[in-house]
Amino acid sequence: MKIENIKDIDLNRLTRKSYGDDANLEQRVADILKRVREDGEEAVYQLTEEFDHNNLRLSGLRVSEEEIQGAYQDVSKDFLEAMRTAKRNILRYHEKQKRTSWLEPDPDGSILGQLLLPLKRVGIYVPGGTASYPSSVLMNALPAVVAGVKEIVMVSPPRADGTLLPEVLVAAAEAGVTEVYKVGGAQGIGVLAFGTETISPVDKITGPGNIYVTLAKKQVFGIVDIDMLAGPSEILILVDETGRPEELAADLLSQAEHDRLASAILVSPSRPLLEQTLLEVERQLKDLPRAEIARASWESYGAAILVSDLQEGMDLANKIAPEHFELVVEDPYSWLGQVRNVGAVFLGRYSPEPVGDYFAGPNHVLPTGGTARFYSPLNVDTFMKKVSVIGYSEAALKRDAKQIALLARSEGLEAHARAVEVRFKEKFEERER
Repeated sequence: MKIENIKDIDLNRLTRKSYGDDANLEQRVADILKRVREDGEEAVYQLTEEFDHNNLRLSGLRVSEEEIQGAYQDVSKDFLEAMRTAKRNILRYHEKQKRTSWLEPDPDGSILGQLLLPLKRVGIYVPGGTASYPSSVLMNALPAVVAGVKEIVMVSPPRADGTLLPEVLVAAAEAGVTEVYKVGGAQGIGVLAFGTETISPVDKITGPGNIYVTLAKKQVFGIVDIDMLAGPSEILILVDETGRPEELAADLLSQAEHDRLASAILVSPSRPLLEQTLLEVERQLKDLPRAEIARASWESYGAAILVSDLQEGMDLANKIAPEHFELVVEDPYSWLGQVRNVGAVFLGRYSPEPVGDYFAGPNHVLPTGGTARFYSPLNVDTFMKKVSVIGYSEAALKRDAKQIALLARSEGLEAHARAVEVRFKEKFEERER
């Protein structure tokens, strides 16, 4: 890879990937969802055998309590301790987000307000495939728990032996998941959206997945709510001459190893630092277990961009709107006020992206593909709905009736106007005469 000048870079390559614009693939997903909607669990069994080569009739669709308890025997004490510490951090962070309902009385006797209510039943998708993510269980389920959701349903594709990873099952139990099913892909989304003979549908689906999952979430939106359409992982690092190449290379590869379509971008006004970091990336790739995936990502969607100064780099970051943004400069807090379009910002060399992925507390389900311009990380509000409260008094309605009726008639809606006026019969009858 060569260093690119900011004037020469192709932003489309870095921000808009060909991910989900295949009409044939969209139709295949639609066909899968149709089968689940019409044939229920029979379709789930057939599709899981077809795509995952698993016979759920033998291994069971729902994970049993015995399987969950057995999973605890298969994980280390160190893992359990680390996960429970992460759980406490995530809960503590998200508990600060919770808001309460409010009612505001007016001197005229009216009451206006808003009810904040948890959703009743939500579904979370936990990826399998090339990697398994117990951290995704915590990040999706714990905000729902804080919101007050009573039923949390998890789906995840089974392994070759028809089981789920023990760490994923333990994370589900620790996070308060109430039901776990061994089904993934578009059919897993279908199960959550439509339900089956024995599984009730959910109100909302959250969690990232592959292209089939993303397109399935897109197609069931409106039947259920979804969190976002998650694309491949992204990181952009803005760094000055104080950066350390070995640390920067490791941070870039921490995202590149996720997916061949992931993007890792390094931006700096220091050409020597960019050159040293590129060499370090090559060195670290040599013994990286997921080197094939990381190299494909790095060569297709990676970049080392030379800018004139940090301000130009910050402007570029806000334009690209990356999922993860590391600000590795001498005084990162002095730049925080200029951060606008990123999913999460990591300040300084001691805040590498994996701290946020696993442990610090903020959610790692973040907007991708430039959607950080208008979208937020998964949070407690994701699992709540708001209900407006309107309690007008007689005096208030009498005061406002004329203007309400005028606005209704300006839209040609006579019945709307009469619904107000009829409450003051004399005026209504006078109008009728």
